[in-house]
Amino acid sequence: MTERKAKDGPDFERLFAVEHRTVSYVSGPLLVAERAGDAGYDEMVDVVTPAGETRRGQVLEVEGDKMVVQVLGGTRGLNRPGTTVRTTGEVAKTAVGPDLIGRILDGSGHPVDGGPPLQPAAYQSVNGQPLNPYARAHPSDFIETGISAIDGLNTLVRGQKLPIFGGFGLPAMELAAQIAESARVPGSGNEEVTDDFVVVFAAIGVTHREAAFFRRRFAGSAALERSILFLNLADDPTVERLLTPRAALTAAEYLAWEEGRHVLVILADVTNYCEALREVSAAREEIPGRRGYPGYMYTDLASLFERAGRVRGRSGSVTQLMILSMPDDDITHPIPDLTGYITEGQIVLSRELDRRGISPPIDVLPSLSRLMNAGVGAGKTREDHRAVADQLYAAFARGKELRSLVSIVGEQALSEEDRRNLAFAEDFEEQFVGQGPNRRTMEETLETAWRLLDRFSSGELKRIKPELIERYRSRATVSATQEEG
Repeated sequence: MTERKAKDGPDFERLFAVEHRTVSYVSGPLLVAERAGDAGYDEMVDVVTPAGETRRGQVLEVEGDKMVVQVLGGTRGLNRPGTTVRTTGEVAKTAVGPDLIGRILDGSGHPVDGGPPLQPAAYQSVNGQPLNPYARAHPSDFIETGISAIDGLNTLVRGQKLPIFGGFGLPAMELAAQIAESARVPGSGNEEVTDDFVVVFAAIGVTHREAAFFRRRFAGSAALERSILFLNLADDPTVERLLTPRAALTAAEYLAWEEGRHVLVILADVTNYCEALREVSAAREEIPGRRGYPGYMYTDLASLFERAGRVRGRSGSVTQLMILSMPDDDITHPIPDLTGYITEGQIVLSRELDRRGISPPIDVLPSLSRLMNAGVGAGKTREDHRAVADQLYAAFARGKELRSLVSIVGEQALSEEDRRNLAFAEDFEEQFVGQGPNRRTMEETLETAWRLLDRFSSGELKRIKPELIERYRSRATVSATQEEG
């Protein structure tokens, strides 16, 4: 049986809700209602419990006169005869606008920081607006994260999507918080940095301890003043986990396309999102794909990651960093495997470096930024950046090879040049990669690299032009003379 009645409020003057008292099936976070021919895909509904409580839900599927609804508040306490589903004719929307900056929100975009109610500029669909591929501009200009192993060797470019692969127990969340605090966008002209930079941080399925860590970390620094923090907890409804990254990206898109800001979106942890996707798929009794994940997981992840980019004629940009915990440290697992197909590179964390106390434990050899060249040599970047990065990679790779050789023949069998490479690999990991919690500018990153490379003769630095080597060593000699004087 259905009833039709007008909803209150100016936004619904011509909208009529339909109440369905025909719930026939409840499983996990899902319920099925019959005689629902008026419902639409992705439509938001109100689920009224037998106790009179109202919970939000979303239509996942419409087949014939049946609709499948995922209940954001969970299905506990629901029964078939006493539950009512009220359709609204509205898709899922979230508040957007500059008033969100500096606020802490839950996974659905509601304030949880004890502050005043939001004064949004608008409400927009969490699915965003598809970008015309022809209107996309190629990503360019770098974002300075303050992390030498990223800025110097795997530069993050505005409009790029770059995942960080780590195993469970590795400090990926700490690295994400450090980047959120220290990331900057270099300005133009005489400006060191531009003030139209915003970080949107979406914590997906985190524990209460991790949520407290993020609250403390953001509130204890100036980062919150230019950030929006979405917190979805592990004990929140599973389906809310699917909305959190979409709400965060919708807020980011408004700031980028409507207000011309450069927005860095950090999603942590994508693995929790995929687990929620698998749980909902199992409740829908869909045919599973690899390791039980739904066959459409690639398409679903692409619908999130492809919302990064730049648009011709717009000054803003949306850049994505995704934290991804690899089960069993397996980079061939379906989640990192599919993510690698969609994104433009990866940053890989090393368990060995973490055991040695090197922070952040970034393994630079398997790491890659495919768009690095688009951010190197433009704007305020130095002309020696690309050459120094190539030389660091070559010297470190040689040092890693020699470590294996030493375990067989001993260090005494090495030449003097090989010993320099071996010592360089150790110093590189401890001094360049292992910068700890300190922030480094791009200038400091490259100066650190030059100091490490200074042990080699000019003939050994084959990846750097001789004039660049001469220029640096002349400058270093002048600086040393001035210090002695």
